[in-house]
Amino acid sequence: MYNSQLPTDGHSPSADASFGNGTHAFGKAPEQQGNQRIRHLLKCFGLRTSLIRLKVIDALLTAADNQRTLGVRGVHSHLLELGIPLSFLSVREVLKRLCSEGVITLNADKSYSLHEEAAKVLEGRA
Repeated sequence: MYNSQLPTDGHSPSADASFGNGTHAFGKAPEQQGNQRIRHLLKCFGLRTSLIRLKVIDALLTAADNQRTLGVRGVHSHLLELGIPLSFLSVREVLKRLCSEGVITLNADKSYSLHEEAAKVLEGRA
């Protein structure tokens, strides 16, 4: 057990641990980085960050990376598969709000995708 009153050799015990530095120990760093990008995107469009917005945008980005498109039901199903219990109506309302703010677009086939300007923000070109 660590005793803060005992002298040390100038090294922090947690820095010497072989389990990693905490931020990467459980594989959370890539998710946090993705969330930070999405948080920045929402801020650029004047929207507050919420868990549902983060997850909906992440679902659309994941689908786009896999060359797929998602509609309301697809986004809702994806979130349920991830163990995120959101109602269909909540997902639909978030998608409508993101559309009205110009973050995503509703395609002719009733699927959603990231708007060009939003994609530029995520890539750091805006």
